[in-house]
Amino acid sequence: MLLKDQVCIVAGAASLRSIGYATAELFVEHGAKVVVTDVSMNEDVLANIKKQIETRLNTSINLYGFQCDISRKSECDDLISKVMALHGSIDCLVNSAGIVRSGSILDIQEAEMSLMFDINLKGAFFLCQSVLEIFVKQKYGNIVNVSSLAAQRGGGLVGGAHYAASKGGMLSLTKSIAREFGHLGIRANSICPAMIDTPMVDGLTPERLQSITDAIPLKRMGTTREMAGTCLFLASELSGFVTGATIDVNGGTHIH
Repeated sequence: MLLKDQVCIVAGAASLRSIGYATAELFVEHGAKVVVTDVSMNEDVLANIKKQIETRLNTSINLYGFQCDISRKSECDDLISKVMALHGSIDCLVNSAGIVRSGSILDIQEAEMSLMFDINLKGAFFLCQSVLEIFVKQKYGNIVNVSSLAAQRGGGLVGGAHYAASKGGMLSLTKSIAREFGHLGIRANSICPAMIDTPMVDGLTPERLQSITDAIPLKRMGTTREMAGTCLFLASELSGFVTGATIDVNGGTHIH
């Protein structure tokens, strides 16, 4: 087990088709004490997540979940306080919470721009900031931020310029954390998924989806389990000398 008894927070895990859920499931499989969080988390959502993981692993598990709007610093602080009260330490944060919108730069309104940055960038900043306060005291910790191919190539596919910019900011945030806190044994890395089979692609027509997958060298979308595997690598000691890195998980869509 790569994460035995490690306390791991996974943000953005409410949907069973999300990268967050798949990461929580895989981390539990590898022995982690997982806490899931999402703005839509409640008792029913948590029970459903727990049931799905127990069915897959064919065993009972201890899984905790808390509601958190990561765009609010006070809620991020409250989340971290609850996890510390529960487990006494935190080893890893995986931040996969986010939203996506498409559209031309000329059509993006101020309210939509603000919402995109509030969740994808400001939310990531606040969540990292809150957990870093604990990591600094512990002198260890690990952050994995889920960015996007859009941040590297300038939008396209399913995300507009505001989405690409918010995810690009996340890449810079992650590198800044790695540089500032590396001397304390704190690591921070990002992954950049491309077309992954999540609710984010549900709005695409079959023709548009086919044209996108035809352009991928591996000729298919990625799975959330494959994204979770990359998060597992970065969360574990297998990547102990990796920090400030951006890991492409895109089927060869963006080779550079």
